[in-house]
Amino acid sequence: MLVKQFVIGGDRNFGYLAADEITRKAVVIDPSYHPEMIVEFAQKHGYAIAYIFNTHGHYDHTNGNETIEKLTGKVPLLFGETDSESGITVEDEARFPLGELDILILHTPGHTEDSICLYIGDAVFTGDTLFVGKIGGTDFGQQAGTEYVSLHQKLMALPDNTRVFPGHNYGVAPESTIGRERETNPFLLQPNVEAFIDLKKNWTAYKKEHGIS
Repeated sequence: MLVKQFVIGGDRNFGYLAADEITRKAVVIDPSYHPEMIVEFAQKHGYAIAYIFNTHGHYDHTNGNETIEKLTGKVPLLFGETDSESGITVEDEARFPLGELDILILHTPGHTEDSICLYIGDAVFTGDTLFVGKIGGTDFGQQAGTEYVSLHQKLMALPDNTRVFPGHNYGVAPESTIGRERETNPFLLQPNVEAFIDLKKNWTAYKKEHGIS
């Protein structure tokens, strides 16, 4: 499987193209700011874009939707929406066929109620739910508790060798693995939700103490 990561602008936003290299079927994820970069790459290398997904509805992930729809004829999909061609709805555990692969939708609310991650082959595209060494922003109440459940019940249930591709280049590297995050991400090392929320509240001090940028 091909994964191409694009630095597309905004606040260190990433966009992605993932493709089955046998059938050349591809999916675009979070094509904001400069979606033409992704479309041009697909065209140059002979990949046919079958789907476009937004990991959540924030403007910095969706502002390229109109442009990429004009370029491809494909309507970008958010959680709860139905793909007009396949008839499949974007909901938890839905599967979208992609050539020899499929796209498994993981509903991971927390950062937003509509947040999703996409598990394809040996990779998961985590949007603003999980970054490298960090996690998505929430309040210190219900949103944080919901995010804790999403992280542990959905993402940490994936195999350790699953490659992690986040929605922003906020961490110490542009990509990681589930195993590495499980072993090193300070938020995932917390023993319970109370400690998790406490770290969120004191993250600025924690970063200073541990030299994290």
